[in-house]
Amino acid sequence: MHHHSNNTKQSKLTPIAAAVGLMIMGAAMSAHAQEQQVQKQQAEEPAQVIVTGIRASLQQSLNQKRNSDSLVEVITAEDVGKMPDKNVADSLQRLPGVSVAAAGGGEGSFGENDRVALRGTPFGLTLTTLNGHSVSSGDWFADNIVGGGRSVSFSLFPSELIGRVTVHKGSQADLLEGGAEGVVDIETRKPLDFKKTFNAQVSVGGVNSSNSGKTDPQLNGLIAWKNDQGTLGVLVQAFHEKRTLSRVGQENQVWYDHVDPGSPIDKAIPGAGTAIKTTPVAGAMANYLGGTAWFEQKRTRNGGLIDVQMKPNSDLTVDLTAFYSHLDAPNINHNFMQSLGRFLAPSWATTNFPAGAVSGTLSNGVITQLTGTVPANCAACATMSSAVQEEFSRPVAESKSQFFDVDAKYRVNDKLTLKGRLGTTKGVGNTVSGALGVWMPYTGGSYTITDANSPVIYNTPGANKFSIGGMQATPYTYGSHVTANDKETYGELNGTLRTDWGAVSTVQFGGRVAEHKRDLTSIGINALPGLDSVANLPMSGLTAFPSDFNDLGANGAGYWTFSQDAVNGWLNKYGSYSGDLRQSEFNIKEPTQSAFVMANFNAESLSGNFGLRVVHTTEEVNRYEIGPSGSFEPKRYSNSYMDFLPSANFRLDVTKDVVARFGTSRTMARPELGMMAGVDLRDVQGTGNVGNPNLRPIRANNYDLGVEWYFAPKSMLSADAFYSALDGYVTYGSGTATFYNQLQKQNTVYQVSTPVNTTAEVKGLEFAYVQDLAKGFGVNANYTYTLGKETGHAPGSPCGALAYQDCTLIGTSKNAYNLGVFYEQDKLSARITYSWRSGFLNGTSRNSAAFQAPIGTLSASLAYQINENYSVTLDGKDLNNPLVRSIIHTPGAMDLPGSLYKNGRQVYFTLHAKF
Repeated sequence: MHHHSNNTKQSKLTPIAAAVGLMIMGAAMSAHAQEQQVQKQQAEEPAQVIVTGIRASLQQSLNQKRNSDSLVEVITAEDVGKMPDKNVADSLQRLPGVSVAAAGGGEGSFGENDRVALRGTPFGLTLTTLNGHSVSSGDWFADNIVGGGRSVSFSLFPSELIGRVTVHKGSQADLLEGGAEGVVDIETRKPLDFKKTFNAQVSVGGVNSSNSGKTDPQLNGLIAWKNDQGTLGVLVQAFHEKRTLSRVGQENQVWYDHVDPGSPIDKAIPGAGTAIKTTPVAGAMANYLGGTAWFEQKRTRNGGLIDVQMKPNSDLTVDLTAFYSHLDAPNINHNFMQSLGRFLAPSWATTNFPAGAVSGTLSNGVITQLTGTVPANCAACATMSSAVQEEFSRPVAESKSQFFDVDAKYRVNDKLTLKGRLGTTKGVGNTVSGALGVWMPYTGGSYTITDANSPVIYNTPGANKFSIGGMQATPYTYGSHVTANDKETYGELNGTLRTDWGAVSTVQFGGRVAEHKRDLTSIGINALPGLDSVANLPMSGLTAFPSDFNDLGANGAGYWTFSQDAVNGWLNKYGSYSGDLRQSEFNIKEPTQSAFVMANFNAESLSGNFGLRVVHTTEEVNRYEIGPSGSFEPKRYSNSYMDFLPSANFRLDVTKDVVARFGTSRTMARPELGMMAGVDLRDVQGTGNVGNPNLRPIRANNYDLGVEWYFAPKSMLSADAFYSALDGYVTYGSGTATFYNQLQKQNTVYQVSTPVNTTAEVKGLEFAYVQDLAKGFGVNANYTYTLGKETGHAPGSPCGALAYQDCTLIGTSKNAYNLGVFYEQDKLSARITYSWRSGFLNGTSRNSAAFQAPIGTLSASLAYQINENYSVTLDGKDLNNPLVRSIIHTPGAMDLPGSLYKNGRQVYFTLHAKF
């Protein structure tokens, strides 16, 4: 009976009525599927469990995909609840064409999916909305606070909030602009949608993280009430979730650089100073600085949602929603780095160091093996160090997201319905950071690089006990207090008009005004008297790196370090934050105005929509630049642009079970806010990323062609082809610029990367297969093939290089697949899923590019329904303890190992109660 239910559409229905009808139908189908199952379980009360279960939610998701006029992917609430998904991004990664990353940039992974992107493009090209409106979020990691601003951090949205998520691939005129590659819309639950007048749900559980060995609480609650008449409903949700993270890692990409002619390595290893002829430097690549990184973090996510719906009569509905989420995530990175290469490779360091005390191997443009010994009567050794310990602590690291939104819908008459919306949203990222740095004396040592996939083997004599000296005999610090505020206030008015124009059933139209603002303040850390005294180091806090480092196949276990509490106590006592770092600060104002008109048509077996959205954007960027006086002076840039964004979507019911689709659209995304103004510098290396206030928006011409075959109940086979031509895609050009160097306390020249607009294209194929098999089993699988490349050859960018041209797109995995099996019978249900994506470009630095290596993650879930009110779930995430690693690619040299991280496994046990 399932597949005949919704093939013929009636042309008289408005899209809203059709959607309501579909939801009722979907719920009815789900209820039927569930009812048969529940009758077996407990004949006495079949009505209590209506839409639960993997199959029921699967049916809902497929119905909504099938009946949409444009190409969408849908996840309904039970999908989220039935998987070890602690935020929405985990669930989204299982959809074809969707990629996720466990971090906002090149900082590696923190065991939680945080960013969502569509079709192998950067995160900033996908717009994330909540209930159809924009939402601001923050980051706790300073690089992302400085350089980001568009993409939403999913670690602020626990999955329990979600009623449904719709991923729009391609576009239509009534969708909010800003997603060049698509829109992810998260819908929360609504009080008037519940069947019963009173509903209460509570989940109490814990998560055990294998690396930290800690078990932390996970609490979620929901109360929904509505009156008997269905004219007033109130919903309140709250969450409190904790997790203790201990990440073991090796970071080698901190500073790979060229060997200087005339340096000790050049004198000792023939050809080292001239091995690579890439401009502007000729020498072989050496590891200047790299080593062990132990990251500890305690994450606490608190917040909630309040929704009040009023329906005083059948023509008017008013909905007020307020949301708040706060992620508190203080952390420390214990970074023990070998500095052998730094003292032996550049000629400025130790030209008089005896070449006889240096030996090594030059292979494929890289010093793959390097050994330094301690010569007798070595004058140069007094200012050299074999290693440096940098404990980089963030005693304050937090992000917030909040919004307040009022929606109203009014049926003027049989023909016209109006919808209005007013709202405001705010995101905050706030981080206070400081380093405790200690250089150690020169004790010799060695490193060995085997290949790009293996850890570097560092040998640093004396690494297991505290010592200080060599390069600097006193402790040092650097750091900042960085805060970003991101706000948007918006208002919109839309209408739907029923027409008598033959095939055109309704016309939708509307307008929206918004003002987006982002500001960034940065305050420097200053050393108070006593900071540079060895006697004041927190020696009682001496501790060692954990044995988990052995899992990486890398050194580190047993190396000395200070505890997080000890570092924070020292920073508190001997560091203070004052003085604006003007070069990093900015504020951006972005007023936008948009209007659209869209016609929905329905003729026999063909339906769809076509329309136009017109958008006007102004970017006002205020930042500081070095003026004629040599000090930082405010400078203002203002640009505005107009966009005409047509779209058309066609859906053909070929047979009662086969749907074919074609969509085409022009879309736009505004450039990342931080890319227009942010300044992110590495004072030691003399490198940085510097914003470009004149970036243009990214515009895309998109084409989609797809077919779906619903060959059995709760089953589907689909194939899609997509092509997107991007004009304004952002790549990085290289150059030099002068900035104030905090370490040197003077203006110095930096090698910088600056974002520039270019052109690019993305094309690919998506395949999906879902089937409900016999005896309670089911399978779901999908595969996405994506080819992306820059086509613009921007000057100074890797794609614009004459030699060793590289036009790889950031974020594009050529191959990605998901495999899942589920089982659901009587009171027991289980799921196991494996997600894999091939390697992709993550970013560029200096003369090198960092590629994320392929990664696969295994997750599983087991649920048992004790009775109609209680159930228990056991969820496992990252069960294969995946290795997250990067590869450094330098033109003319062999690929090098970048970072390697392991976050361990997470196991969640939860008791759920429903009343």
